[in-house]
Amino acid sequence: MCRDQVAKAIEEHDMIKPGERVLVAVSGGKDSLALWDLLRELGYEADGFCIGLGIGDYSKGSTDMTRAFAAQRGWPLEVLDLRDEHGFDVPTAAHVTRRVPCSACGTSKRHLFDDASRRGGYDVVATGHNLDDEAAVLFGNVLRWETEYLGRQLPVLPERAGFPRKVKPLVRLGERETAAYCVLRGIDYVVEECPMAEGNKHLGYKELLNSVEQESPGTKHAFYFGFLARASELFTADTMAEQGALGTCARCGAPSTGEICAFCRLAERTAGHEPVAFLPLKKRGR
Repeated sequence: MCRDQVAKAIEEHDMIKPGERVLVAVSGGKDSLALWDLLRELGYEADGFCIGLGIGDYSKGSTDMTRAFAAQRGWPLEVLDLRDEHGFDVPTAAHVTRRVPCSACGTSKRHLFDDASRRGGYDVVATGHNLDDEAAVLFGNVLRWETEYLGRQLPVLPERAGFPRKVKPLVRLGERETAAYCVLRGIDYVVEECPMAEGNKHLGYKELLNSVEQESPGTKHAFYFGFLARASELFTADTMAEQGALGTCARCGAPSTGEICAFCRLAERTAGHEPVAFLPLKKRGR
């Protein structure tokens, strides 16, 4: 069932073309490991890329789990440590910038995934975002009418001047399906949620939508895919038209709309600061 749904998503949204190389963003969680396994099962040349974000025991457990998964299967995996390579980690960046941790995490991940795809000659970056994720994000963006984000809330973001195509092959599957897939395939994964995501609004949106789904099965699918079919084009055209011309970051050489890209600005602001002590991992009941 999972394999068929992923194959259908790839075909319907023209995510991956024959012969293209795929870089899978893996974190040690059920979704990213299931995605990597499914893409390999479907015959795609898919390699892994994992980032050590410096979030205490959680990050160590995530990278260890990912390494073990790749080693058992003999699949290529690159692991990059954010502090070792760039002089900062997510807890320190959140402390220094006084912004939510997810902001520094997202900026770092996007930059490093793009950079790894360029270095490795990959055509596509695949992420483990599932239907639950996409429905929750869509719900939040509609609540605040974040038109720019609504214009980018698609299963595929096309390649653009140095940026690889971004795809979400799990978009037809929910978290329960990917968890069941991992159990059936004997895939060990990190169960804990990221402890720095506590208070993230999208977790609340997920719980709310889960309640609605329980009373009215199929609501998430109808909400997200109804948006794609009936409304997404209303926002996508404006978002694409408003994209600024791309230049080159003066620090790292990556494509950027400004003189210095967001990641390099973050690195310059946080590098050199002593690591911020992180509290022990909190477990969430799920």
